[in-house]
Amino acid sequence: MAPQSDDTGQGNGAQDQDGKDAEPQGKRRSPLLKFALIGFILVVLIGGGLYWWLTRFDVTTDDAYTEGRVVKIAPHVGGYVIALNVNDNQFVHQGQVLAQIDPRDWQAALDQAIAQEQQAEKSALGAHYASEVAEKNFPARLAQAKATLAQAEAKELNAQQEYDRQHRIAHAATTQQAIDQSTASLRQAQADVEQAKAQVLQASPVQANIQQTDATAQQQDAAVANAKAAVERARLNLEWTTIRAPHDGWIAQRNIERGNLVQSGQALFAIVQPDVWVVANFKETQLAHMRPGQPVNISVDAYPDLKLHGVVNSIQNGTGAQFSTFPPENATGNFVKIVQRVPVKIIIDGGLDPQRPLPLGLSVEPTVNVE
Repeated sequence: MAPQSDDTGQGNGAQDQDGKDAEPQGKRRSPLLKFALIGFILVVLIGGGLYWWLTRFDVTTDDAYTEGRVVKIAPHVGGYVIALNVNDNQFVHQGQVLAQIDPRDWQAALDQAIAQEQQAEKSALGAHYASEVAEKNFPARLAQAKATLAQAEAKELNAQQEYDRQHRIAHAATTQQAIDQSTASLRQAQADVEQAKAQVLQASPVQANIQQTDATAQQQDAAVANAKAAVERARLNLEWTTIRAPHDGWIAQRNIERGNLVQSGQALFAIVQPDVWVVANFKETQLAHMRPGQPVNISVDAYPDLKLHGVVNSIQNGTGAQFSTFPPENATGNFVKIVQRVPVKIIIDGGLDPQRPLPLGLSVEPTVNVE
């Protein structure tokens, strides 16, 4: 029994000794935990303050997208597509032939217009010749009419004298036939005089007649000009059967195939030009210090590792709601104030990767430094 009592006492003594040792260790760990917590709080406060200090002039939004110019390609003339030289998403250069419309109908129209132009030129040439002739013919006709009148008046005077002589002498010295003949001759001479006067009157407007022929020549000149314009229009229509790219860019929204019948003005495909910018819809409360020329850092959702740099180009003079199809009318009904957004155009001036083009409509997040 005694040895057991000793072992137990030794055991209690060991526990007391361990207990005494454990109590100082707990006291030592408690100050370290406090210092660690205080240090963590200080780091958070310093880090938060530093972050605020570094970003206090940054204004950002996630309501932003890439934008660019899209040219809709439509033919000037209609016809069957006999050649299609591009495919979806293909890059084309300015002046490159994209498609070909059957040119035979338009070639025939050009040939017809050329023939009509030649006919108009011949008619105009004849009208000018007639005008040159008229400048001499009309004065000559007037002179001829006056000479005929003078001749008729001379015959009338002779007939009047014969008539007077036959009626003055005694009937025994003449015959009734001679009297009747003098009367008839006088009347015929008088009629000739009247006819000659009418011819003189008809030939008198010499300048008016000349101007009329000149006007006819000018009218034919106008017909020639009209025919030339028709030829030029037909030539343009023939050239327009070849559809060329107006700008460099990528083919998009292609909706034609070889053999399709297309109409004038029908959208065949679109060309997306290489120039890309960002339209960021900032809240109106973010625009107080935003000005054109301020630098912008841009992150792209599609390429997280691609960091772009830009500059504020312009701020739209109107909110997005104002330019919508149905702008709000705040003067009617109950009014609820809504923070408006204003589109801001941002030009990308650095960081683009030719191997990773930016399709239009990509979501981006611009950060403008408004310092």
